[in-house]
Amino acid sequence: MATDDDAPMSPRVLGERVVYDNEWVRAFRADVELSGGDRAVHHMVKLKPAAVMVLLDDEDRVFLMWRHRFVADSWGWELPGGLVDVGEDPEDTALRELIEETGYRCRSMRHIARFQPIVGVVDSWHDVYLCEGAERAGSPTEVTESQRNEWVPLSEISRLIQRGEIWSSGTLVGLMQTQLIRGS
Repeated sequence: MATDDDAPMSPRVLGERVVYDNEWVRAFRADVELSGGDRAVHHMVKLKPAAVMVLLDDEDRVFLMWRHRFVADSWGWELPGGLVDVGEDPEDTALRELIEETGYRCRSMRHIARFQPIVGVVDSWHDVYLCEGAERAGSPTEVTESQRNEWVPLSEISRLIQRGEIWSSGTLVGLMQTQLIRGS
């Protein structure tokens, strides 16, 4: 069994310089010492963390939003979610976004995944929560988030993924983890 002493040296950031910075994105140019001692220039992007919510009703249907993402110029089904505000807990973000985008609250909620969507280039932690038992809290206050919303049976999710209708990382991770947990 390998020990930490047997592990190769991790690359080390010797310095970094911000090349672009605004409230949404920070881009850096880093001077990196690689494990073999060579040096390299590496570019990286840091984004705000995000939180995503899988909302399940009592009939094992998931709430999905059909939306267009102009960056990828593609339509697809997504889960409610958004960026974590400075000082905000990701769980609070997920709950806030859920009510804003769907008008629903949770009877019970738990954290089911934490991931980095583009490891090696982008640093942006994403937390995924599972909300079981949807309770209507009112109308959504954020009405520009999607073209339409639907309750989709959890059993249909794999088919939508295969057809390319679900392609965003947070939605994929959240739905696949939910299927694993629920044995679907």
